[in-house]
Amino acid sequence: MRTIHMTCALTGHRELPPGFDLNALQDRLALLAENGCDTFLCGMAEGFDLLALGCLARLKREKKLFLEACVPYEGVEKRFSDRNRRLFGELLTWCDRKTVLFPEYRTGCFLARDRYMVDCADVLLAYCTKTRGGAAYTVGYAERKGVPVIRL
Repeated sequence: MRTIHMTCALTGHRELPPGFDLNALQDRLALLAENGCDTFLCGMAEGFDLLALGCLARLKREKKLFLEACVPYEGVEKRFSDRNRRLFGELLTWCDRKTVLFPEYRTGCFLARDRYMVDCADVLLAYCTKTRGGAAYTVGYAERKGVPVIRL
């Protein structure tokens, strides 16, 4: 029997609604892992990205997963809240690779990170409820590239 190896990129909003269903996210990630996604690309932004990576860190305790932190520029976490800066550091320890696209902030670095993830992915898991912003850009880019989008 042939083993399927697939890569899933993650995108979502930094601001999540109070009723965001963490269990639905955990279940969807587990289902993706069961169906051949063994590599996950996380953009390391506050909100959805760090929440999803936390779910993946829990899954990694039971499944063989490869987690890649896709950081737009070195030191991006310095602009995070203290709590999220600590979370960023903790979750980074669960990642097998840290890819930093730029040594320092530059215009367009977040979108370059989003394109990098989609270009490396077989599928995109998206929590996107808006028509503008980074998550919407990433979903649109994936659709134009023919990368299937699974909406949460």
